[in-house]
Amino acid sequence: MMKCRKCGEKAAVNMRQHKLALCKQHYLEWVPEQAERFIKKYRMFTPEERILVAVSGGKDSLSLWDILIRLGYQADGLYISLGIDEGLGYSRQSQALCETFAARHGLKLHVVDVAREYGYTIPALAEKSRRGQGKPCAVCGLTKRHEMNRIARDWGYDVLATGHNLDDEAAVLFGNTLAWAGDYLRRQGPVLPAGPGLARKVKPLCRFYEREMAAYAFLRGIEYIYDECPFAQGATSLYYKAILNRMENERPGLKLTFYLNFLEARQAGLFGPASGAADEELHPCPGCGQPTSAPGLCSFCRLVQK
Repeated sequence: MMKCRKCGEKAAVNMRQHKLALCKQHYLEWVPEQAERFIKKYRMFTPEERILVAVSGGKDSLSLWDILIRLGYQADGLYISLGIDEGLGYSRQSQALCETFAARHGLKLHVVDVAREYGYTIPALAEKSRRGQGKPCAVCGLTKRHEMNRIARDWGYDVLATGHNLDDEAAVLFGNTLAWAGDYLRRQGPVLPAGPGLARKVKPLCRFYEREMAAYAFLRGIEYIYDECPFAQGATSLYYKAILNRMENERPGLKLTFYLNFLEARQAGLFGPASGAADEELHPCPGCGQPTSAPGLCSFCRLVQK
């Protein structure tokens, strides 16, 4: 029987990559302690700043919101309803779970309905746009970035926090490294600095494995949607995650080492000066007022116009 390192009781979670096993009580203490350490290490935000947490109804974003509230931060939620309701109603289920979590904890949740705001669901926008190319993923990403920035700006939030975990970050890093995508490699990290009209973007869970966040959500009793987005099947990121998982099984800690060594190399200037929102030449979009580097209207306004 695996025992908790702190109290000697039966362990609930065994983390081979950390050579650490903890019982339920100490695991639920360990996760916020580590999150707070990462927040301070990467200077993500302070207790005085207002944080907007982008929640999807999944384990990572709802766990992040829970952790920040437990740590005493001023954190409100943002759910973006994308209108992806194939099958059992993915968006409807996700929204209901976010609303239930917010109500249970007495938290503020902003809800943006894309179809109500702009007249089209994400799948419908993708069908009408060459950007979608039959799958709405590119349109979805563009829309979520636009709306997250808009709400953070309009409601005066200092920081926008997302629930990207280590598996997410390692998969993106793996893909960008295979392509030697220099611009993306320079920008990837736990913090993307603020720019004119753009809130600082942070990823407090960037050093937690996906299974660690799943264990946290389960032990905290957080209800979340288990299914992937219906359009995620065949996504390149899932392919990269599967490869990294096979490597991790043989060498526990490989994903964390890969990511941390990249951050050190980036800090040392291996990929050139680290760039952020503040480094780009931006101007306000004539349509929505958000900063854009595109001439004339921003990509999102052009999409909606089409």
